Amino acid sequence: QVQLVESGGGLVQPGGSLRLSCAASGFTFSSYGMSWYRQNPGKERELVAAISNAGGGSTRYADSVKGRFTISRDNAKNTVYLQMNSLKPEDTAVYYCNAGYGLALVSWGQGTQVTVSS
Repeated sequence: QVQLVESGGGLVQPGGSLRLSCAASGFTFSSYGMSWYRQNPGKERELVAAISNAGGGSTRYADSVKGRFTISRDNAKNTVYLQMNSLKPEDTAVYYCNAGYGLALVSWGQGTQVTVSS
């Protein structure tokens, strides 16, 4: 059974940092690219970052987060990370991960809330 469990969200002040984690199970993690998305109420889910499979040699980012966010993966732990620095209020959203390089190939997890506010 495929399962994605996101964690690491919280309340942070503008300019602060958070590291999100996504623990995956039920599929061969290293064979899949992985992506992070975010969504606010009433808005479509948007792609934030993606990393290619295996060694993760390729990454892509939304223009709004380039230079501030870094996606990485640990295949031994079946986990993908999103390091978020210099956070802005507009980064506030529920963050989700999914399998696929810029794709969403499996069922969504519960997400983790990130709130950037002073």
